Amino acid sequence: MRCEFFACDRFASYLCLRYRAGMKLIIDTDPGIDDAMAIAYAAAAPEIELVGLTTVFGNTHVHQSSRNARYLVDKLGLNIPVAEGAPFARGEDRHAPSEHVHGPEGFGDFTDIPHIGENHALTGAEFLVEMARAHRGELVVCAVGPLTNIADAIKLDPEFSDNVAKLVIMGGAVYCPGNITEHAEANIYHDAKAADEVFAASLPTVLVGLDVTLKTLYETADFEGLAQKSPDMGGFLRNISRFYLKFYKEVGGLEGCGLHDSTAVIACTHEPMFDVVETGLQVSLEGSDIGATRINPSRPAVRVCRNVDGAGVVQLFTERVASLP
Repeated sequence: MRCEFFACDRFASYLCLRYRAGMKLIIDTDPGIDDAMAIAYAAAAPEIELVGLTTVFGNTHVHQSSRNARYLVDKLGLNIPVAEGAPFARGEDRHAPSEHVHGPEGFGDFTDIPHIGENHALTGAEFLVEMARAHRGELVVCAVGPLTNIADAIKLDPEFSDNVAKLVIMGGAVYCPGNITEHAEANIYHDAKAADEVFAASLPTVLVGLDVTLKTLYETADFEGLAQKSPDMGGFLRNISRFYLKFYKEVGGLEGCGLHDSTAVIACTHEPMFDVVETGLQVSLEGSDIGATRINPSRPAVRVCRNVDGAGVVQLFTERVASLP
């Protein structure tokens, strides 16, 4: 089927992308409830060829991230590797996970998570480098946790920035307040040094931050509807989301959660759904605003998402994930 972009209305034009060849994608992740949602979306999306997961500390300790990622890979019936990455931020030797947001094991009240399979022999950064070389100009990396693995890959291989087709980051709060401090978004805050190194590199980068992800509210009724259409995977996401939704209700007074990581994955293939501005960025590395993402025109240009068709993102997420068993 051939579909010209100009021949479609705005939402239909997004759906036309499904007829293109699959985009090779690695998700750099710290699962995490919203990470699980994003990985499920990527597995279901016909325009994405998910070729691996790399894990990092963040919502969980890195060994939990890897176990959870391998569990999701098995549950989704995927045949892809999971490469374990950085356990700590730059210069740190410990990490406190976000148990109050994602639960003690990362999946809300589901704590008896089985250990399935083994991690890839390469580290997360090494795997990113090797896959970028193998798929030069084709590989898209979507980072939905702290940016330590990405910064490590840049240091490991000077050609990494040229080999990657695009880096899409779920992180930052450029035009709105943060969510872990008044100034900072959690993924950037958890390794501000690594994030600043990534923004200083000349990578083709899209930033999908709180400026847009908080406009993609997914409510309890949405999860219930998803579980009816997809009893296994949709039901799993509904069950683990209850802990997450409770946090959003108690802390933010919201009746749903932002599709943070899923919105970033959607931006990999559906950037026309977003209004973007191009600007350089830097990260505050000290003081009360540590982790804040600030505009710096002297830095390499980043495509910063400033607005989004939130209803379209919610519809697209539901449509794709509902196709899973």
